[in-house]
Amino acid sequence: MAGELQQPAGSDPARLRISDSERHQVAEILRQAAGEGRLDLDELDQRLEATYAARTYADLVPITLDLPTHPHQRPVVAPAAALPDVVPGAEKESHFAVLSGLRRTGVWVVPRRMTILALMGGAELDLRRAKFAAHEVVITINAIMGGAQVIVGPTTRVHMEGTGIMGGYSGPSGLVDATLDDSSPVVRIKGVAIWGGVSVERKHL
Repeated sequence: MAGELQQPAGSDPARLRISDSERHQVAEILRQAAGEGRLDLDELDQRLEATYAARTYADLVPITLDLPTHPHQRPVVAPAAALPDVVPGAEKESHFAVLSGLRRTGVWVVPRRMTILALMGGAELDLRRAKFAAHEVVITINAIMGGAQVIVGPTTRVHMEGTGIMGGYSGPSGLVDATLDDSSPVVRIKGVAIWGGVSVERKHL
């Protein structure tokens, strides 16, 4: 567990000092969200104040955690009862890859909400044979000096909503074309990548 890791503050990347340009980047995300009605003026003022008062990367993470980077995308939602791959599963799971790795492959059930912290570690999630606990699932991946790779099949719809700060979210990429319809499961990937990366690759089943 992350709380069990004992290390000096100087070796914790989440406690590294941020620059003015990184504060401005977060402020622009907040202003865009307010312009689209995702934040009211009071919330905008509060979050801007917190942004410019932030000193470390850890201070920035909660400010935009509930805001998409690509807010115009919307999933096509179909009734869960019509989808054979929707099975009973957990409402929420949390996993930690701290100076280590996390790997989920083969047949497994993706919960409705899944949170992963990759702190100087890595995670691999292969969803090609996975079942889903809901037609739309949310996977929040926070990568701090770490990385994560998500692999999906041709019939999975992916929405990338992560925020990169000296890092990035990319994909889905690959040589396989997407084959999507109203019954396609939706995977919404959120989170923050700080000096790290999160990528999605589409492969054959």
